[in-house]
Amino acid sequence: MSGDNVTAVPDGRKLRSERSRAAFIKAALELVEEGYLVPSANIIAERAGIGVRSFFRHFPDMETFFLQVDETTRDATVALFVGGDRSGSLADRILHAVERHAQGYEVEKNQILSTAAQSWRFEVLRKNYARYQRGLRRDMEDWLPEIKDLTPVKREAVDAIASFEMWHRLREHQRLSKKAAIEVVVELLTDLVPGD
Repeated sequence: MSGDNVTAVPDGRKLRSERSRAAFIKAALELVEEGYLVPSANIIAERAGIGVRSFFRHFPDMETFFLQVDETTRDATVALFVGGDRSGSLADRILHAVERHAQGYEVEKNQILSTAAQSWRFEVLRKNYARYQRGLRRDMEDWLPEIKDLTPVKREAVDAIASFEMWHRLREHQRLSKKAAIEVVVELLTDLVPGD
C-alpha cells in the first residue's frame, strides 16, 4: 500500500488527553468566576468530573497548570483592554481609556483577585501579573502619549490611579457604582495630565 494514500487517524488517547486538559482549565476558570478564588487541584478535578490523579498526569504541579491557563486565556484577556477609538481630545481619550480599562477590570475581577491571593506561593503568577502590568502601562501611554512627558512621580501616579487596585477599592470598599468610579478616576487623571 502506498504511503500517499494513508489518511492520518487521530490518536484517541491524545484527543482524550487534550479534552481532559481543557476540562481542568475550564473547571478552574468557572470556580474562580463563581468566587472560589483559590481552588485546589482536588476541587478542580471534582468540578471537571475527572480524577485528581489525572490532573497531576497532565500538570505535574500547579505552576505548570497556571502557565497553561494563562496561555489559554491570554489573548482574550488582552483583547478586553486593547482597542477602542484612540482619537479625539485629551478629555475624550482619558474618558475612553478609563472606560475600556474599567470594563476589563469588571470582567477579570475574580481572576485578578485569584492571582493576588496565590501569588505569594507561585512565581509564575507573579511574573504573569507583572507582564500584564507592563502591558497596561504601555496601553495607557498609547491612549495618552502626553503622560510620557510627566515627571517620574506623576507618571507613577497615573498607573496607580488607573490600576485594578484603585478600581477595586472604589467599587468594593467605597461601594461606588461603575459610573461613579469612572468619574473619580477620570477626574484624578485629568488633574495630572496637562491639557490640550
